[in-house]
Amino acid sequence: MFDVRWERPLHQAGSPSAMAATSRHLVVHERGTRLVSLEPADGSVRWDVPVGTWPRAVVIDGPYCLVLPQNSGRLLCLDIETGDDVWQVEPGSFAGHVVVNEGLVLVGGWRGYTPLSAVDIRTGALCWRAEEYGGTVLPAATEAGFLLGEPGGDSVRLIDRGDGRELATWSLPEPLVGPDIGAAFRADDDGGFLARCGDRLVVRIALSETKAETVARAERDLTASAVGLCGGLLWLAERRGGYTVVDASDGAERWSIQHDRRFVPSVGSVDGGFVIADEGGLLFRIDMAGAVSERVRITQRIGDLREQVPSRLLLLAKGSLLAVDVRSPGDH
Repeated sequence: MFDVRWERPLHQAGSPSAMAATSRHLVVHERGTRLVSLEPADGSVRWDVPVGTWPRAVVIDGPYCLVLPQNSGRLLCLDIETGDDVWQVEPGSFAGHVVVNEGLVLVGGWRGYTPLSAVDIRTGALCWRAEEYGGTVLPAATEAGFLLGEPGGDSVRLIDRGDGRELATWSLPEPLVGPDIGAAFRADDDGGFLARCGDRLVVRIALSETKAETVARAERDLTASAVGLCGGLLWLAERRGGYTVVDASDGAERWSIQHDRRFVPSVGSVDGGFVIADEGGLLFRIDMAGAVSERVRITQRIGDLREQVPSRLLLLAKGSLLAVDVRSPGDH
């Protein structure tokens, strides 16, 4: 059963890049220029501050909230508890990407408009700045550094977090595919990273290997942000609508979910199965055998689905944010 716990009007279209959530904190952009922190339990406001328009990135890391608004060349760091300014830096216009790892903030590289740079998350002090303006999909933080890849490129490379020098390179069997804003690499359960290549291919990058390994090849074309990983399964969103679900360990198909509308790329895990959402506002509960056990229309449109805590989902709707509790049919 799906129960709407609370709903927050945003007074604008919601964007997945303009929201960040952890088990304790929920931050979302609304009303054109405001960033608000909401109490996850009931949606009440903790703080409300002006940050600028339509952030390309909102990231929570420890005591900090990082925001990259579109109408300026600034990266803002806020105190996650109060919303107060901690520091501001100017990585350049249209920096686009923000990734945090081991006390460093990697920013820039979106479409090659600005070079990648790294700053100290505590102070905003510049640690290093790349000399080249190469474009990359959203980088992924690893234990050894950051993974990068040019959209449409034939390789993925690993750079050192401390100085940006190249550490390793993997050739790809087909061109790298990723969403314009959003994750292109998905960390798997074995310390590797999954990536989309070509129209139908999923490969795995393992830091201990020198070649990319083919994990799955779909029978139909996939969306740019097709790879969802949940419960040891790869959820491959098809371009025409529906999912192909395969085992992450061997790429064997487990089941197929046919639907005439496209699904949002995120998948939520709940007791006894999974939850997926289509862009038309429907939530589907999927059991462990791949069957649809429940289907409910929650709203008119869903742009993103996040699992905040077990059995609680966040839905980014057309002009609002909803918190939805997922209960087993026997629960009261």
